Amino acid sequence: MELQIRNSIRFLLNDKVVERTDVSPTETLLDFLRLDRKLRGTKEGCAEGDCGACTVLVGRLFNGLLKYESVNACIRFVGSLDGCHVVTVEALAGSDGTLHPVQQAMVDTHASQCGFCTPGFVMSLYGLWMQNAKPNIQEIEKSLQGNLCRCTGYAAIIRAAESVTAIGDLNKDPLVTERARVTQQLLALKDGKHVVLGEGKQRLVLPANVDDFADVLERNPGATIVAGSTDVGLWVTKFMREIGPVVFLSHLDDLRLITEDDDRLMLGAGVSYTEAYPVIIRHFPQLTELWNRIGGEQVRNMGTVGGNVANGSPIGDTPPALIGLGATVQLRKGNNRRSVPIEKYFIEYGKQDRAPGEFVEAIHIPYLGSDDIYRVYKISKRLDEDISSVCGAFRITLDERGRVENAIIAFGGMAGTPKRASAVEASLTGAVWDEGAIEKAAAAFSDDFTPLTDWRASADYRLLVAKNLLRRFYLETGGEKLVRLNRYEPAFG
Repeated sequence: MELQIRNSIRFLLNDKVVERTDVSPTETLLDFLRLDRKLRGTKEGCAEGDCGACTVLVGRLFNGLLKYESVNACIRFVGSLDGCHVVTVEALAGSDGTLHPVQQAMVDTHASQCGFCTPGFVMSLYGLWMQNAKPNIQEIEKSLQGNLCRCTGYAAIIRAAESVTAIGDLNKDPLVTERARVTQQLLALKDGKHVVLGEGKQRLVLPANVDDFADVLERNPGATIVAGSTDVGLWVTKFMREIGPVVFLSHLDDLRLITEDDDRLMLGAGVSYTEAYPVIIRHFPQLTELWNRIGGEQVRNMGTVGGNVANGSPIGDTPPALIGLGATVQLRKGNNRRSVPIEKYFIEYGKQDRAPGEFVEAIHIPYLGSDDIYRVYKISKRLDEDISSVCGAFRITLDERGRVENAIIAFGGMAGTPKRASAVEASLTGAVWDEGAIEKAAAAFSDDFTPLTDWRASADYRLLVAKNLLRRFYLETGGEKLVRLNRYEPAFG
């Protein structure tokens, strides 16, 4: 069946349908709002998805359900908005000037000073309020990880979040009361057509489905693939790179599938961190802290697990954890698929085991065994919304004598790729799980890694951190294993 073609991007902006035929692959939503539509409540701060001043809500359909999420307009490309509903701060106040309950709460608690960051905070709190009308402090703080305030302080903003429910009725909110109508509008826009605009470096493509994507990429192997744009967005805003032609993927529902089999979990390459979170923490509760520290809420709403793996960054948060779990990458070129252990997918800095025209289609993650001991630690300068200096994943099993039967230890930030510590693993394997084995294994880190010094951390610091994380893993889990099985007393004592 021949695909139908459309030569325009269509989306809903507040209460109006927008149709664009002249979209550049690198045009950001922030520039479109401020320069084209003169909607200047959305601010530009960092232009890299860190400060949250540009936060807007984007509603999109999945399985017929409409969900709104906070996103960073500064690194979200207009080309990725086809079939979506963009909501800016201008849409919140009533036509008579009545403030929205979230805005009124910010006023009542004196939560704004210079006001530059305020629209971003309002939109993040609005997104939280729609999903959770009575959040606790931890949930509020998590929703605001991606928003920075330099003058007011966060206490007043948190008080505003706590007081919203007392001020306004969620059931009267426009995005709630109008949800059925907006859903129908978006369904009409989501026509399943192959979208193409522009020529040459200014060409952007939205494939109709995954099979169409495979065909497009096979014919255009040099095209830039954009899923969440949390990385590629910075290529444009910070490095001024020319990335066209571009193929956008965030609209492809088939890449957002999650499957829970008896022995493994499958995440489609387009599954965002937010979408993956419930199933990840259910099967791997050890990843809860790591997952909650991947960027801010806006980044987790946009960024994809598949993209984090595909780009091969040595400081990506998920690869060390996935290596520790023995995950595999499902690659596709045309109609041909192959699976690669994730640890072998990363070849060297900037190079992955992915042929021209081939793409990451899914990640398969085996479940842990009942005797597996597993932890992941992220070390960064800031606790929240920061890039890893070092990220380490540790997984061992012990035999009945308390000896290490199997060890998998993987690190990010220690080499040009995410990498296993094979010498450390070899030192531990067969050894009694005690402090002597830990100290001997720690000395082997120098055989595995020659880390670089950069602005995040020095080489010496990284080596020291890696050794100390191994010690931490032992201290946290040795006693736990002893108590749980109560059969290793000779080995530990």
